Amino acid sequence: MAKLLYQGHGSLRAVTDGGVVLYLDPFAGEGYDLPADVILVTHQHGDHNQLQLPAKKPDCIIWQNSDALSGGEYKAADLHGIHVEAVQAYNKNHPKSECVGFLVTLDGKLVYFAGDTSRTEQMETFAQRHIDYAILPMDGVYNMDIAEASACARLIAAKHSIPTHMAPGRLFDRAAAERFDGPGRLILEPGEEITL
Repeated sequence: MAKLLYQGHGSLRAVTDGGVVLYLDPFAGEGYDLPADVILVTHQHGDHNQLQLPAKKPDCIIWQNSDALSGGEYKAADLHGIHVEAVQAYNKNHPKSECVGFLVTLDGKLVYFAGDTSRTEQMETFAQRHIDYAILPMDGVYNMDIAEASACARLIAAKHSIPTHMAPGRLFDRAAAERFDGPGRLILEPGEEITL
């Protein structure tokens, strides 16, 4: 089964059983030493796109928002055996045409990585997808607040909900995370790794 490392803020690393290494929105924390096979970037804000941080394999695929969304079309791709599907991500700080979230299949588990967003129209369809893990931002400044993130988590109805991006300029805020009320809530501290 794949492993998921929370690096802090909105940054995560996943490693599949087969050893494929995936980074999501590199910016925060530690754990960039494993050479990347795939790097996903939801949008071009500096706290999500520090591509110089992860070590990279020679055939590393970097799939950014501009690759995943073109002309209003959200794309899907198989990247080194990992299926990735771009989905909506937007709010007043993040234009719909410039940002994406990702649905990523890791060793049979479906993970929703929201990126920076508030509630989207597409979230209304996610319960039908039987998502295993929903990873949601909730700082209430650049993204939805804790109450809206909790409501989105209930709408998405994933087996587990993981709060991230909790406070501007901070890797983690436990008090905020504990106020998040999503189904199957998992609170991960920076540097904490789980098996999916």
